[in-house]
Amino acid sequence: MRVTGINSQIHSQSTTFGRRPRKDEEADLQKTMEEGFKAAGVKERLAITHGSVFPAVGRDSFIGSPYGEGAAEWIKFLKLYGFNGNQLGPTGMILYDDKNYSPYNASALNENILFIDLKPLTTEKYGKILSEESYKNLTIPAEANDKDYRFTDFSEAKIVYYRALTESYKTFKSNLAKGQPEAIQLNKEFEAFLAKKGKQTEEEGIYRVLSTLYGDEDCDNWEKQDSDLMVNLRKENPSAIKHYASLKKRFKNAIEQYQFEQFIVTKQIKENKEFRDKIGFKYNSDLLVGNSKMDYWRYKEAFLKGYYMGAPEWDPNRAHQTWGVNVLNPRMLYIGENELNIGGQFLKEKIKHALENCENTRIDHAMGLIEPFVYRGDSVEYDENGKQIKDKLYGRFMSRLFDENGAPMDTHFDYPRILERIVFPTLKEERGLEQNDPVWEHICCEPALFKDIYYGKHHLPQLIMLDYARAKDFIGNDSNWYLLGSHDSIPILSLLKDNGDNLRNHKAWNALYLAGYLNQDPQRVKESSEFCNKISDIKDGKPKTGDELEKADKAIVDAKFAELMTKEKIQISFADILGLTETGLSYNIGGSANKINWRERIAPDFLDKYYENLSSDNPTALNMPEILKTAVQASIDGKLVAYMDSVKNDADKDQKIKQKREELYNQYGYLLDKLQHYADILKEKE
Repeated sequence: MRVTGINSQIHSQSTTFGRRPRKDEEADLQKTMEEGFKAAGVKERLAITHGSVFPAVGRDSFIGSPYGEGAAEWIKFLKLYGFNGNQLGPTGMILYDDKNYSPYNASALNENILFIDLKPLTTEKYGKILSEESYKNLTIPAEANDKDYRFTDFSEAKIVYYRALTESYKTFKSNLAKGQPEAIQLNKEFEAFLAKKGKQTEEEGIYRVLSTLYGDEDCDNWEKQDSDLMVNLRKENPSAIKHYASLKKRFKNAIEQYQFEQFIVTKQIKENKEFRDKIGFKYNSDLLVGNSKMDYWRYKEAFLKGYYMGAPEWDPNRAHQTWGVNVLNPRMLYIGENELNIGGQFLKEKIKHALENCENTRIDHAMGLIEPFVYRGDSVEYDENGKQIKDKLYGRFMSRLFDENGAPMDTHFDYPRILERIVFPTLKEERGLEQNDPVWEHICCEPALFKDIYYGKHHLPQLIMLDYARAKDFIGNDSNWYLLGSHDSIPILSLLKDNGDNLRNHKAWNALYLAGYLNQDPQRVKESSEFCNKISDIKDGKPKTGDELEKADKAIVDAKFAELMTKEKIQISFADILGLTETGLSYNIGGSANKINWRERIAPDFLDKYYENLSSDNPTALNMPEILKTAVQASIDGKLVAYMDSVKNDADKDQKIKQKREELYNQYGYLLDKLQHYADILKEKE
């Protein structure tokens, strides 16, 4: 399906220096890219763009939205270059406390109101609940500068959204009282939302009131009446029922405003999904292993008191990772063989929510669903600089955790049954997904029980990082997902520059290997040799330097991305696509306290910057048609070599091979030419 034209006027004062595809070329370019990916055998190709990363259009509210106009522009750009989906991060509400902006601390069951696109609230469709004047006063122009990225300002965004949404709610109530038709229609949709999620959002609204009153998100620091309110409600405690009703009445407006905010962001999510469905573009959610303090308060008895989840380090010189993530109590997962207990219910709700408006999901830290590494919160100690003292943590895998009576916490090995009892059935029920369809994130140390369940019993796919692996080593019926870089690493070109010797000496980056893998036809030995010379850091037996080394670095990175594009399921970070390689710049560096973690964002004039980058003398962005052409050529060679092997004992093998080669080039030769055509266009200067 043809995507509507990409908006080249994202900001009006830009100067373009790169030859971007013309409007009359876009449909053919998109078709060529899709045919190229099909020829290369790539079925799923996702960009990695977390919610706050999306660009602004027109005006900027200091944070990106995966549902607004900026998201639509980014999606159309990705679709133009053959991507059929995007990998989001967790999208729930999060405590932005100027210390930790990680989306992996988000709530599991609600939506982040900072992802609301404010502009539509000024329109008739939303009853003009936000005035144009307020919108302009609260936001800033999305203007270009000399940087090819932006930073999210979470603190400023919180202020903007508090003011904008407070005004929007008050105006909505006022307009509804006046009988405004748009407000009446909006209220009908709001009531339908409450019919589905009224109880959940009411409880969350009460939590938000209480956490504000206490000035603390951690309910364990509240008075017991409030801290255990939901626990006691489930016990039908009369005092708790009375207290809940009192809070609901006393803070009616604040609770309803929270519900209204959740309704607005959900409405925009559904509108975004309608847009994506029309053009055939998918969102992958991120099923985080953790939960927020809000979730903990609502489902308190589902969790092990005083215990948290982290990740062990086999390196004795490194402290175990302490994430502060609440851990589900194995004894609260099931009631008998046919019913879920509160812990199992919570986990099922998490999965359902993750798939409600997304077509697939990434399952974060799969080990946490099988054999989590847990520690007592009071066992973590830090030095005077706030660094964890590595020898002080008492950590255990769940299967080796014992209660105060010396009995195993997971007496019946209920954790290892989570996949078959909860995860697999819910994936099937909600989206018709099979167990191998999601992106399973399992990159961690792997204890024996985890291996037995994950690989031995269920044969689940891997998430293969080609940073330090070879595509050649994973051939066959492949349900794995492949990455080169991720949201937890610096762009690959920067990684190569920072770790040149270490990478180039690794077998995954060996120039001979890459040249041979991407050029397998014996008749193309000359091309293979030239390719090897191009990507190698050696020339005439001496190390390349200066501009020659710069070009070799870019060439071998492109070769690695071409290698990636020979696999069925791939993901590529937005930073790699756009070539955001400024020194020290990263979206997130896993396990670090980097002050810019989670803040990197796509610039509003990303189109201008992308095409300018590709037409420069030393581009860092990915020329997608050019890289895909290399992958298609590798696919042609691979098909031919497989055929050569199948006829190697035939008397007329030479004639058959010649005929097969001609057939393949008759079939794909035009595609190679088209990809080269568009690759050359992207290199042209305007």
